[in-house]
Amino acid sequence: MLIFRLVFGLLLLSGLLCFAAYIATANPLWRQRGLVVIKWTVLAGLGFLAVLMLERLALLL
Repeated sequence: MLIFRLVFGLLLLSGLLCFAAYIATANPLWRQRGLVVIKWTVLAGLGFLAVLMLERLALLL
């Protein structure tokens, strides 16, 4: 759980840094990279939540 939180936090931080680089340089490449990082961060978070729900569901059955 701690590793997931660390990875999730670092991915969010890297996405925010990409957006900060986009604001500082006005280079659209940084905006695109930031959107890709945030998209995959959200998908990874949803996948992790699905795994947690399945584990709890297995304990109930």
